Amino acid sequence: MRKISLLFVVACLLTVVVALSGCSGEKQAPPAAQQAQSVELNISAAVSLKDALAEIQKNYQAKNPNVKLVYNLGASGSLQKQIEQGAPADIFISAAPKQMNELEAKNLMNKATRKNLVENKLVVVVSKDSKLNITKYEDLNQDAVQKLALGETAVVPAGQYAQQVLQKLGLWDKVKDRVVFAKDVRTVLAYTETGNVEAGIVYKTDAISSDKVKVAAVAPEGSHEPIVYPVAIATNSKQQKAAEAFVEYLFSAESKAVFEKNGFVMGK
Repeated sequence: MRKISLLFVVACLLTVVVALSGCSGEKQAPPAAQQAQSVELNISAAVSLKDALAEIQKNYQAKNPNVKLVYNLGASGSLQKQIEQGAPADIFISAAPKQMNELEAKNLMNKATRKNLVENKLVVVVSKDSKLNITKYEDLNQDAVQKLALGETAVVPAGQYAQQVLQKLGLWDKVKDRVVFAKDVRTVLAYTETGNVEAGIVYKTDAISSDKVKVAAVAPEGSHEPIVYPVAIATNSKQQKAAEAFVEYLFSAESKAVFEKNGFVMGK
């Protein structure tokens, strides 16, 4: 009887151990799964990339459900200041080299990861039903153009490029009193769509995104610095591998098709 009792006790103990190990395994699985699901990439990007990045986000997350892409879209200069002040950013995509250069100089962006992503063109837009006769930038000097919208030249690259063109063509001093400044290029587009201004200067890609405006003129070659969008990974990113994988995807054939559909040209 004693032997039988001892065997019974041992059997019971083994059963408990197996059950506990099974429970232990079940408890360990969720944290691993949660960890896979918790990869979050904060991406600060020029607002002119809004439509293209929205489609790319959908495509990427469908293939990588464990990665959550969080966009912070705005004027590149404003985004630069936010990053300098400690705003979370694993990746930065600027609408001009200037903002990226300044972040690199402060060791906030990893220079080794920097690449030129896409290029753009600068255009004059008017509302779809506008009767204004504008075919070149010089036509902005006519009296009928009472308000001209530009991005804030201090922080909006599109505004900086626009000012370069107007200065190059000898128009800046003639039109500057009629300029209405906007916080970013999409606001310039909105002002033009609603007729709050007679004309606005935006990127070609912004014009393509709207069915409420039409392109009246394209900036002459050499009238402004090349419109290049550099991308880089933040030096202090805690998701370096995930950031590298997403940046690589931005240069994939699938992303290239999205950028080109939205009017961009891939960077050289």
